[in-house]
Amino acid sequence: MEKIELSRLVQLHPERVSHVSSTDYPGHWPGEDHTWDLEVFRHNLRLDIQRLTPSTIDFDLIGVDASIANALRRILIAEVETIAIEKVFVWQNTSVMQDEVLAARLGLVPLRIHPGRLETWQPEATATDANTISFQLQVSCTRRPNVSSAETDPSKLYENSTVYSSHMIWQPVGQQGHLPDWVSDPPAVAAPDIVLLKLRPGQEVHAELHCVKACGREHAKWSPVATATYRLMPHIDIVSPVPERLQQKFVESFSPGVIGRRKGQGGKGMEVYVKDARRDTVSRNVFMHPEFEGVVKLGRVRDHFLFSVESAGQIPPQALLPEAIAVFRRKIKVVSSALEELIHPTAAAEEGEKEAADGEEREDGGMDVDL
Repeated sequence: MEKIELSRLVQLHPERVSHVSSTDYPGHWPGEDHTWDLEVFRHNLRLDIQRLTPSTIDFDLIGVDASIANALRRILIAEVETIAIEKVFVWQNTSVMQDEVLAARLGLVPLRIHPGRLETWQPEATATDANTISFQLQVSCTRRPNVSSAETDPSKLYENSTVYSSHMIWQPVGQQGHLPDWVSDPPAVAAPDIVLLKLRPGQEVHAELHCVKACGREHAKWSPVATATYRLMPHIDIVSPVPERLQQKFVESFSPGVIGRRKGQGGKGMEVYVKDARRDTVSRNVFMHPEFEGVVKLGRVRDHFLFSVESAGQIPPQALLPEAIAVFRRKIKVVSSALEELIHPTAAAEEGEKEAADGEEREDGGMDVDL
């Protein structure tokens, strides 16, 4: 396994964890200079995509502090803007589902709409074509003709017995229907087979759905991810040979696929080796066996993060991290501007502070008179 500097490892012991705090700052390690350097950061920073599917992405983020990794995770969950249903106007609902329950279910349906198409929704704002997208949901259930009297399957007995998210139809508002990108890629639901409610003959539902742009800190329905997690890369160091009679037991002490067996150097006997450390769940079961004491050292690499992100459907998984980084950069810019203003205040701010100070002096200069 790749040799890792001791300073980069969180060490795992049978009953405790040590070296959990980061030490990459100036003056901690003799002979090492950890002064911030952009070129060094660029050299050490690495992002490797391990797996990409239509709904999930697994990637390794290497060379950053835990605070940066956690900030990206929190931004993914709560601060990347998406579009979701905010207001439901129910014109008719004769199903067994209450209007309030139906509205709550509709709000959680993920919508495949690029958030850049709308302005961010502001409290007490008026709905316009610039900040609102409208969908119509109008479905009625009828009995199918010429169906066998022995049939019991509702989907064969009735037309529209189940209302799906695909029944939500986009209704252009204002100029939306004339914009080329809206016409070529119209707003739609991310998953067309989500069950909304069930109907029976004579029942119907008719509602108008207004969608706006916001972020997950307002409500979970705007969160673009179902899960966004990370863990530290496990590190396994086999420091002494394991006898052949104990090798199978040693392999079974770890998660499947973590430790393998192969022929030793020179083709003499068998030896164990680290096959895939990332599969390890760090159960530390190997420490339960006294015969393996001193054979292996366990740890985690403190600046190697294994991210697993599942998109809720609004944004493709490969676009989630760039969106989070864009939000992160905007937040850094705000903090940087505030610090700059604090260190080098503008003339207007200085004038305001001077006037405030003069006002305080005038108030303090008054005389106390007993009447």
